[in-house]
Amino acid sequence: MYNAATPKIRLIIIGDEILSGRRQDKHFSKLVELLSKRGMQLSGAEFVSDERDVIAATLVRSFATPDIVFCCGGIGATPDDQTRQAAAQALGVELVLHPEAARLITERCAENERKGLGSGDMSLPENQQRLQMGVFPVGADIVPNAYNKIPGFFIKNHTFMPGFPVMAWTMMEWTLDTRYQHLQHQVARVEHSFLAFKLPESRITPALEELERRWPGVKAFSLPSMGETGHPHIDLGVKGDPQAAAEALAFLRAEVEKAGGQLMPPQK
Repeated sequence: MYNAATPKIRLIIIGDEILSGRRQDKHFSKLVELLSKRGMQLSGAEFVSDERDVIAATLVRSFATPDIVFCCGGIGATPDDQTRQAAAQALGVELVLHPEAARLITERCAENERKGLGSGDMSLPENQQRLQMGVFPVGADIVPNAYNKIPGFFIKNHTFMPGFPVMAWTMMEWTLDTRYQHLQHQVARVEHSFLAFKLPESRITPALEELERRWPGVKAFSLPSMGETGHPHIDLGVKGDPQAAAEALAFLRAEVEKAGGQLMPPQK
């Protein structure tokens, strides 16, 4: 488990298309996976509409915390992309064209020209519009985009990325391994679970409470299933320090059997 000195890690997903169901979020599960590989964990997630004032209000609250936050979506240059503007509004700063972002976007336009996909003339209206994707709040640093060079931005422990997984996920990895490597595998943490059958959740709850009293650093969990694909059961488990979690797990298994539960599914 994290100690009090370790910042929490949160995710903010921005986009009406997620809230309306036109697209399904994929960032949550990916960030959980990336964090788990690094001995880290996600503390919370939030879904926000494309309205600038709503995003800004969310970010005002978020910037006031010491948390590490990943924000996906809304950093393009079309009217429905309001995240860059909302971040500046929340911080009370101006938006400016970041020189490194301008260089990278210019390089991208030149590459497209060589591929026959447009012009590298940055005076053209469409390329001037592309440069808007490099306009960030004053004080922001860029976040490299390995997919097409058009960067995201970083400010006050918040990493802002596009909504496209092919871009956002490499940005998440870069940020974790560049800015927060010192937080990786900081605390040993394991999770163990098993299935308990023929046992109502109410009967095992006192044991879960006793477990957390005996092992304060261990968190117990109980996930009941109605048996849609088999027998009704409870997925019981513990997570925390390896030694304490092992002791707590043994205690919990014994308590299940003491309460009349079974560790194997009933025979038909």
